[in-house]
Amino acid sequence: MSEPRYKIVFDGALQPGVDVTTAKLNLADLFKSDVAAIERLFNGRTVALKRDLSHSDAQTYLQALGKTGIDARIETETPIELNLSDVHEQSATVAEPDSPYAPPRAAVGESLPAFAPLKPLSVEGRIGRLRYLAWSMVLSLVALPIVSVFALIGLGLVSADSTTGLIIGGLLAFFLFLAFAIVGILFSIQRLHDIGWSGWLWLLTLVPFVGSFFPLVIMVVPGNTGANRYGPPPPPNSTAVKVLCSLWIVFIGLFFMGGMLGGITAIQEEYESSLESSYESGSVTTDEIEVEVEPAANSADDAAEAALAPVDSAKE
Repeated sequence: MSEPRYKIVFDGALQPGVDVTTAKLNLADLFKSDVAAIERLFNGRTVALKRDLSHSDAQTYLQALGKTGIDARIETETPIELNLSDVHEQSATVAEPDSPYAPPRAAVGESLPAFAPLKPLSVEGRIGRLRYLAWSMVLSLVALPIVSVFALIGLGLVSADSTTGLIIGGLLAFFLFLAFAIVGILFSIQRLHDIGWSGWLWLLTLVPFVGSFFPLVIMVVPGNTGANRYGPPPPPNSTAVKVLCSLWIVFIGLFFMGGMLGGITAIQEEYESSLESSYESGSVTTDEIEVEVEPAANSADDAAEAALAPVDSAKE
């Protein structure tokens, strides 16, 4: 027959005159632990501080614990007899619930996928900077021909002076603009999610002065490399995304060149207009000068004759 084994249990009781804070500090020093871990021993339940001890070892541990100020006690370990017939293949080993140092048994949440699925027309999900520019380019390419068609129809209605047609065209144009605006807002929200920011920050674009540069912030700030609170990162950029994104460089270059040509044309027209005005004002002055030249010449001749007259008189 084997020797009986003992355990030391504690239910939160303290020795008379001992403060609970002092007891916790003493236990933390004894177990070489922090006070936060010792707090779990004072939850009101009976916990086993030490198990599988001989009687002499249990007495030694009890004396050391008594110096900390807690009221622990020794109890006999209940012998466990195992029978192989009671063991099932699917039975799981469960840690004793009384031990505060038992490993956690909480089920771990399902693992997230490596990349999140793309949802263009949703407020959920994430997109990176290049994909945000590519989707915006697609939206612009779709909007341009539709807006052009509506503009031609509107010009036709204006020329026909059809009030009903103008009202219908205006309503269609309004709903079309609203649809494209909503899709653009969804793109911006997913881009904010990729940075780790709330989608409600899109409202900053409506704030004066701030809204003038906040879209640039959305395009420039990099996203989180790993998963964040809005889900896993977006999939890698495809070739189509890179091509569509590069079209923005072409569009910006064309816009810049068009602006420069327009400015040069305006300067040239202004210069030609100033030359024409100068020429017109100069022709009037020339006519006036021609009119005044002849009287000036006659005055010079008269003066010469007057100077020669005294000389002729002297000779006579």
